[in-house]
Amino acid sequence: MTSSLTGMRFALSLLLALAAAWPASAQGVAGRFDYYVLSLSWSPSWCRSEGDPGDDQCRPGRKKAFVVHGLWPQNMRGFPSDCPTHLPGPERRDTREISDIMGSSGLAWYQWRKHGRCSGLSARAYFDTTRRAFDSIAMPEVLEELPRDVTLAARVIEDAFIELNPALHRDGITVTCRDRALQEVRICLTRDLEPRRCEPDVRRDCSGNFLVPAPR
Repeated sequence: MTSSLTGMRFALSLLLALAAAWPASAQGVAGRFDYYVLSLSWSPSWCRSEGDPGDDQCRPGRKKAFVVHGLWPQNMRGFPSDCPTHLPGPERRDTREISDIMGSSGLAWYQWRKHGRCSGLSARAYFDTTRRAFDSIAMPEVLEELPRDVTLAARVIEDAFIELNPALHRDGITVTCRDRALQEVRICLTRDLEPRRCEPDVRRDCSGNFLVPAPR
């Protein structure tokens, strides 16, 4: 019995030591990450499945296309979230000003809380970085001006982005779908906002053809 208890205590001590040294423990530390993922949500799909026609983003006639879901600090494997930070959070004007590319001030606040704090930046600097990342990517007019709903494959959407942004890597952009409709285009960027390859855990192209609802 004594030998068994001693073995259990040793195993527990070893597990605790490994947990303390495990690289994943770096997750959740503000400013400690490897690259960014710029997540561009296809607004027509969101409005179709979850949005409310009364929302500013989904109001008929707005014809919103790609909006920023978030700029996410990413590790070589996995990502940090909900990091403690002593830096200032967003003021109301900060979330209001960024809502033109993020759809709503509520989403901007949520993204700051979950992802932005992990950037090691203040809220205002994080939103400025988000805008610079968004402005650095040319959006395909062929998608933003769709006259009707179409069915496409992920590679077609990737080709449209790469044609306008030659610095993008084929494996630096990934297209996701939900309920067989375009959900997001995710683009991997260095900490200096230059295109780079996505690590394997980020590359998750939707397979087959899926619906791309037209902006309305």
